[in-house]
Amino acid sequence: MYLSTSRASDIAGDTPAPRGPLRAVPGTVFALGVVSLVTDVSAEMVTAVLPLYLMAGLGMSPLAFGALDGLHQGATAVLRLGGGRIADRTRRHKLVAGTGYALSAACKAALLAVATPWSVAAVLAADRTGKGLRTAPRDALISLSVPPGEQGRAFGVHRALDTAGALLGPLAAFGVLGVAVDGYEAVFTVSCCVAVLGVVLLALFVREAPAPAVVRVRAAQQPVRTLLRLPGLRGLCLTAAVLGLFTVGDAFLYLLLQRRLGLSAAYFPLLPVGTAAVFLLAALPVGRLADRLGRRRVFLVGHGLLLGACLLLLAPVPAGAPLVAGVLAALGLFYAATDGVLMAAAGPLLPAGLRTTGLAVLQTAQALARFAGSLLFGSAWTLWGPGAALGLAATGLLLSLVAVAVFGGTRADRPS
Repeated sequence: MYLSTSRASDIAGDTPAPRGPLRAVPGTVFALGVVSLVTDVSAEMVTAVLPLYLMAGLGMSPLAFGALDGLHQGATAVLRLGGGRIADRTRRHKLVAGTGYALSAACKAALLAVATPWSVAAVLAADRTGKGLRTAPRDALISLSVPPGEQGRAFGVHRALDTAGALLGPLAAFGVLGVAVDGYEAVFTVSCCVAVLGVVLLALFVREAPAPAVVRVRAAQQPVRTLLRLPGLRGLCLTAAVLGLFTVGDAFLYLLLQRRLGLSAAYFPLLPVGTAAVFLLAALPVGRLADRLGRRRVFLVGHGLLLGACLLLLAPVPAGAPLVAGVLAALGLFYAATDGVLMAAAGPLLPAGLRTTGLAVLQTAQALARFAGSLLFGSAWTLWGPGAALGLAATGLLLSLVAVAVFGGTRADRPS
């Protein structure tokens, strides 16, 4: 494990990582990646069983599940701006992020005490609130640790480690379900223990970012308005929001794939494993490719891959291994080309003193759009069925991609 023992070298990134894919990655980035790996094992254990637990176990309708999926997105948006602003004002990015991680760990324990669809929904909303609180400060710690030209690599390394956890989480859930009598409760218990370990690792090994130069008083008093005057950030927010409105959540795609395959509930948690495996393998090379070719361009290509996954599910392709491989590969590449790449595109556009707030503004725009999109998709599924809902979402995503490309979404953004 590469963890710097010197605060100065860890913050400044002067100590090189081992040779190979992790070279030139500061210890802070790698330590945050390990924390995210452990935390994602916990989160994905729950996420892997959640659709069937709610819809088959607790009887939640597709419309209600769409509302819940959207609530996850909306709840993260509630505290993104607040958490980002607090981190920028106090320069305590680690503390704010740690509070979010701790809240999510507590929510894993709370899942053991609730048993109705909407009490579960309330706990999950609190869990997502913790994610919203921690995401922008964590990404700011990464962005502040590396120069502009290395943003894609740094976020790629972090997302690769994060995705290793997303790969292991469903496997852990599958294993627990196979050996435990009270399967779901056992999954929630193990998930809670792993989440606590993530908080401990953050406290022990992640270093605070260096204090950036003080921004102008006027900018500090009205940070969001100041940031939205930046043409680059404003364009990124609009792009992320327009595409986010037609981004079909992976939980819905897994449910659709499960219906096509006639897959039993016991094997359902394995579907996210395929997506995570592709994401894990592609995150770092795609991040490096985005540094060279342009991050906005790669971001749009990623949404094109999501559109491909939707079209595969709509096409009269026989249910079998080719369909599964195509959908999961496209979905994994979608995440590799969009998740960290969007943050890497925004980081160099933002002043250091408002880096966390700026990333939170972008994340909030995307999260609110996805919240609305989940509600619309769940409503369309309930009213017209899953095929029509997916067709409408695919059409909207195609039109959005064309509109964003025509109006400048693919202009070069390579760092100077």
